[in-house]
Amino acid sequence: MAITMTEAAVNHVAKFLENRGKGAGIRVAVRTTGCSGMGYVLEFADEYDPEDQVFETQGIKVIVDPKSLVYLDGTELDFVKEGLNEGFKFNNPNARSECGCGESFSV
Repeated sequence: MAITMTEAAVNHVAKFLENRGKGAGIRVAVRTTGCSGMGYVLEFADEYDPEDQVFETQGIKVIVDPKSLVYLDGTELDFVKEGLNEGFKFNNPNARSECGCGESFSV
């Protein structure tokens, strides 16, 4: 079981953690939402619980709770710029379909 990050995502998170001045890493989770059923949650984490799974890519920790890991296992987190838009992209092999806006997915 693992969650990885591309170099672009690592650089983006590292810059934000540095500007923030603190943080254990970035927390990735899923929640029930959207038209396809599940949505991604991404937030900075200052600490993590003993039951959390922690994956590290180039010194950046990705923290995931056990319930979310079932849906996120094998996911690669990327940071992309497309025209004027930029943001995180989840390359999730478990997602069977996504809504048209890309905000939610189903397994």
